[in-house]
Amino acid sequence: MVCELCEREVERLTVHHLIPRERDGLHGPRAGLCAACHRQIHVLFDNSRLERELNCLERLRDTPEMRRFLSWVRKQDPHRRVKVRSSRR
Repeated sequence: MVCELCEREVERLTVHHLIPRERDGLHGPRAGLCAACHRQIHVLFDNSRLERELNCLERLRDTPEMRRFLSWVRKQDPHRRVKVRSSRR
């Protein structure tokens, strides 16, 4: 399986609701993401910003924080757990 954000080949994908579930996004658009990308999204962005501004993969991918993370995570072994940290603000 391939993560729709970092494009790494991984064993398992998680479901990311592009419009957060708590914002009525339960039946909305979804993306299959590796656990590292999914965790990093929720570390960096709150649900209101995800709903308002970052509700598609292209917009998520284009944020400076995610561009940095994606550049790094693509070099990591997809079979090992990747630690995620919040950005320095």
